[in-house]
Amino acid sequence: MFCRNCGKELIGSPEICPECGAKPMSGTSFCSNCGAPTTELTEMCVKCGARMAGVAEKVVAGDISPKSRLAVTLFAFFLGTFGAHRFYLGKIGTAIGMLILGIVGWATTWIFGLASYFSRL
Repeated sequence: MFCRNCGKELIGSPEICPECGAKPMSGTSFCSNCGAPTTELTEMCVKCGARMAGVAEKVVAGDISPKSRLAVTLFAFFLGTFGAHRFYLGKIGTAIGMLILGIVGWATTWIFGLASYFSRL
């Protein structure tokens, strides 16, 4: 394994590179498989053909919502049946689906509950 920040070969899998002091996979200047120079836009090493670590992480990091996790959790806990947390996150399609199914579910519960109550009388 090579440090992606300075290109030095690493023995084992250290958390910090002894040469540059950075996390070995945090840089974008060198291939972690063969140590060949790369750029931050490189997705695959031209020397060894290895996929660059960190490319997938950049894509995943773009999917993280800036909304408050606490607010989403509270909405989901108290109003989750009606999709309030999905509306808050801006996912309107699934929010409307949850709202419709929540209303149908509650209405069905009340209808069968009242029917059961009146059938006992």
